[in-house]
Amino acid sequence: MTEPRPAYFDSSVVVKRYVSEQGSRVALRLLREHRPLSSALLTVEILSALRRRRSDLQPRDLSRIRERVRADRQHWLVVEVTAEVLATAEAIVDSEGLRTLDAVHVASAVVLGRELGGALRFVTADQEQADAAAKLGLEVMVVQ
Repeated sequence: MTEPRPAYFDSSVVVKRYVSEQGSRVALRLLREHRPLSSALLTVEILSALRRRRSDLQPRDLSRIRERVRADRQHWLVVEVTAEVLATAEAIVDSEGLRTLDAVHVASAVVLGRELGGALRFVTADQEQADAAAKLGLEVMVVQ
């Protein structure tokens, strides 16, 4: 049996694993089909997104989701926010005008792709981020 192909997942897609919204089914399928990679900031971003949605979730459900996020992160390969990632993110902000965390995600995927020796699939629900990632040579998949 072959190991699933690695793919970098932005938080805009991963949060769909925990909250039912447009694109959740596709996100779940992609997370099963690939070996998920992301930034070390992923858990913080997901927890922040869940906090912003707390009025839509029951407290008991929110607590369960937080536990699932913390358990799941043990299975994700995370890219540390290194000096190389930050320098790449700075260049992306300058050239593409992305927001800070979007640039860090794209930079993390670019750096990881170099380390793995090829273009990495970048999965996002953010079209602006997708456009920047494609310009930088990543294979982009947009979850709508």
